Amino acid sequence: MSDLMKVTIDGITVEVAPGTSILNAARQIGGDIVPPAMCYYSKLEGSGGKCRTCIVKVTKGSEKDPRPMPKLVASCRTTVMDGMEVQNITSPEVLEARNGVVEMLLINHPLDCPICDQAGECDLQNLGYENGLQRTRYEFERRTFERIDIGDKIQLHMNRCILCYRCVFTADQITNKRVHGILNRGDHSEISTYIQTAVDNDFSGNVIDVCPVGALTDRTFRFKNRVWFTKPVDAHRDCNHEKCNGKVTLWYKGADVLRVTARKDQFGEVEEFICNECRFEKKATADWTIEHPTHIPDTSVISSNHYETFKPLPVIKENLALQEANKVELEKTSKF
Repeated sequence: MSDLMKVTIDGITVEVAPGTSILNAARQIGGDIVPPAMCYYSKLEGSGGKCRTCIVKVTKGSEKDPRPMPKLVASCRTTVMDGMEVQNITSPEVLEARNGVVEMLLINHPLDCPICDQAGECDLQNLGYENGLQRTRYEFERRTFERIDIGDKIQLHMNRCILCYRCVFTADQITNKRVHGILNRGDHSEISTYIQTAVDNDFSGNVIDVCPVGALTDRTFRFKNRVWFTKPVDAHRDCNHEKCNGKVTLWYKGADVLRVTARKDQFGEVEEFICNECRFEKKATADWTIEHPTHIPDTSVISSNHYETFKPLPVIKENLALQEANKVELEKTSKF
C-alpha cells in the first residue's frame, strides 16, 4: 500500500509524501498553477505565512472529510491531505484576494524600480505586474525610513521592505550570531540592528540573495549596471571555508565581473549559501573555474541577451524548396 497522498490542484492530480505543503505539491506540478511566494523559503526552517500571496481555496478537505475549508488558506503553511482538492488560478475569489494582498504590500513601497538594483529580478515587481492595480487608492502619507548601512558591504532600504523575515531566518540558521531583526510593532515595524550594530559574519551577504525585493542591496554592485545588461555564468572555486562549497553565479559585463551571487533554482531560491570571501573578495575571472552560462527562463528580462546561444539565430530561415522555386521563376524571366 502506497503512503503517498493524492491532491488535485486546478484539476491536475499529483501524488506527494505526507507532510508536503500545498505550495510544494504545486511546485511538483509546475507551470502557472504554482502560487507566488514572497516569504516562504524551502531552505529556511519556519519561513512562510507572512506575506499571504500564496493563498488558495481548498474546495475539498480530504476523502475522509470532504468539507471545504471555510476561508482561503496560505498554501505554504497548509499540509496536503489525501483526496484534497485545491483551486488557485481557477478561482476568481483567490485572484481577487491576491490582488488585495499585493495592493497592501505596495501601500508603502516606493516607485524605485527605475533606480533599484533589484529591478529585473524582483519578485514584487513581477507580482505587481500580474496582480497589481494601475494606480494606488492609498491617500495617506507613506511611512519612510532613512537608508542605513548595516555592514561595509550591505545597505538597507527599509522603505522597500515587505517584512518577509527571510533575512532574519537566514541570519538565525546559517550564522553564529544574529544582530538584526524586527524592531517595533504594527506600522512602525522595521528591519534593523540594535544601536546600529554592523552585520559582520562570514555569511552575512546571503541576506541579499534571499531578499525578494530591493530592501537589502550589495554595496559593491550598487548602481553599476542593470541586470539585463549583464551575463550570468556558473562557476566554482575551492573555497577554504568549511561551510561554503564555492559554487556561484558570476555576473559579467564584458570581461568584468560586476557581482557574485549564490546559485538559485527555478523558484528563485538559493541552492547553497556562499561565504563573503567568494561573494565580495573574488571578482576576477582568474579566481574561478568557469562552467557554463547560467540558464535563465524565457520569462525573465535577463534572457533578452540570448547569451546561451553562441551562434546568433538567422533572421530569415533557410527554405531550400523556396530557393529552388525562385530559380525556376528567375529563369523564366531572364533575357538571353
